[in-house]
Amino acid sequence: MLYTNLLYFLVAIFVFSTNTPATRPVLPPLWTLAALAAVYWGFSRLAARLFNRPAAGASDYFSAEKKLSLLAVLVFAACIYLLDLKYYLKPLSLGGTLPVLTDAAGLACFFLFLIMMWLAARPSYQRLFQCSYSRGAFVRTNIKANLPIVLPWLTLSLVFDCLLLLPIPGLAGVLRSSWGDLVLFVLFLFFLILVFPPLVRTLWGCTPLPPGPRRDRLQAFCRSQQFDIKMYLWPLFEGQVLTAGIMGIVPQLRYLLVTPALLETLNEEELDSVLAHEIGHVKHRHLLLYVLLFLGFSLLAGAVAKPLPHFILSSDFFYRLLSHLSITPGNLLGVMASLPLLVLLLVYFRFIFGYFVRNFERQADVYVFRALGTGAPLIHAFEKIVLFGGGSREEKNWHHFGIGERIDFLQRCEHDRSLIDRHSRRLRLHLIAYCLCIALGVFFLQRIDVGKLSEGYETKYAEAVLLQKARLEPGNSLWLMYLGDFLQSRKLERRAIEAYEKALALAPLNAELNNNLAWLLITAQDKSVRDPGQALTLAHTAALLKEHGYVLDTLAMAYWANGLVEEAVTTELKALRLDPDNRAYYQGQIERFRLQKWDE
Repeated sequence: MLYTNLLYFLVAIFVFSTNTPATRPVLPPLWTLAALAAVYWGFSRLAARLFNRPAAGASDYFSAEKKLSLLAVLVFAACIYLLDLKYYLKPLSLGGTLPVLTDAAGLACFFLFLIMMWLAARPSYQRLFQCSYSRGAFVRTNIKANLPIVLPWLTLSLVFDCLLLLPIPGLAGVLRSSWGDLVLFVLFLFFLILVFPPLVRTLWGCTPLPPGPRRDRLQAFCRSQQFDIKMYLWPLFEGQVLTAGIMGIVPQLRYLLVTPALLETLNEEELDSVLAHEIGHVKHRHLLLYVLLFLGFSLLAGAVAKPLPHFILSSDFFYRLLSHLSITPGNLLGVMASLPLLVLLLVYFRFIFGYFVRNFERQADVYVFRALGTGAPLIHAFEKIVLFGGGSREEKNWHHFGIGERIDFLQRCEHDRSLIDRHSRRLRLHLIAYCLCIALGVFFLQRIDVGKLSEGYETKYAEAVLLQKARLEPGNSLWLMYLGDFLQSRKLERRAIEAYEKALALAPLNAELNNNLAWLLITAQDKSVRDPGQALTLAHTAALLKEHGYVLDTLAMAYWANGLVEEAVTTELKALRLDPDNRAYYQGQIERFRLQKWDE
């Protein structure tokens, strides 16, 4: 369950942290608040309905919890994108100095969905596990159970934000570079090694395994394996779940967690076999390999994230999609850049991370042959876990083989010990292949020339922004005029004329529009779009509306283009009198009119 919750929180954190807040929310604050309240109320009603079914057993309870957790992620994502949740939480960052405060608030909003679920689940939980909790105590217990998943991210984000505030020249640049990623990873490793194990032990309410024959037996077994560890009782689901776990990379901060139910159910030899499984994780350095797998994802995601926006902006699909959606280009880019990374996250952890975790468990299982010489005690332990734990022998999930599969492999290893070494060799080769694939993937992604990808998309993006503004304000001719000016500056003359004509249809008496289109129809490099007759009409209109030097200059050009040289000179002299600061330009124009023909 811990691995599944990890995936839920990873998705929730990713969706929130990669969202770019809108410049203007879709709904006003009160409507947004009302919509959020309705969403939370509806979620709580659904949770109550799923948990309060009559005669529901433990499997029904866990199934409802799984469905509602997944729904919480989806609804949370909808609130971020449809209700502009991050827009309203952004001020908490104190002007952008501490973004971690906004992230923490967003995470609290996700936790609120889970709190609604836990409140609805409390009656069923108390009935199934024969215990009693107040509403507040039950919520606190569940929050503490899940905090270890998100605390590393929150802690590192806080440290990073605080480092950026230090008045050290050049520090911000270093932290935002690839060196900054290395610093963050070192901090993450430090947190994981020194802080995480005792923090989890405390949050989960684990207590030292009391003195007695059982502890003496387990300690004696550890000594026989040249292994030292501190042992704690793990009150997971009131200690009634049959499970154990190990955490901690540093020996002095390494803990074995075992539930009371497991201690009561298994005999001494079976407990030794479970302990051998946990020792196998340490002997095969699985805890360090977990760190490697997280690092691999971080490197791969970072390498993909760099060229991804350039790929999107250089594709025609982005602009076609933008033309059909009432969404700003920046927000659409954010969504389209986030989706591939979200898919990468899900695929990576569900299949790549899940594959290695499953096979790490199998490798830890077969350590029992080295510790005890036989897999029979662990097989018996698995059979009891199925029998007394209420699970299915064939049930499997993305991070563990089914117990039936694990038993089957142990039985095959009992008859053919070569399978143990073959499994280790195959796993080692797959880890090497994994490292090579990550290294090559990062290497080739970093060699992508984003400069070439960027060529030309600046014009398309700016045009898309102006077109979007024009669509959002269909009665405002200014955006179409700005678009025409922009396209004209990029020598996209036919499209500039189309934009000006659309703007004129909205504002036929706009002097600037008439003037700009007239100028383009006279001076276009593409002679096929020139139209001196229409230009003269437009220039006359502009001059009547706004008698300025540059407007009269356009009218003079139109006279000249239509062969009316004397009218052109007279108009240019009038422009000179209105705008004497540009005397040299106007005199050059008069000389040009007298000595040259328009189409030369």
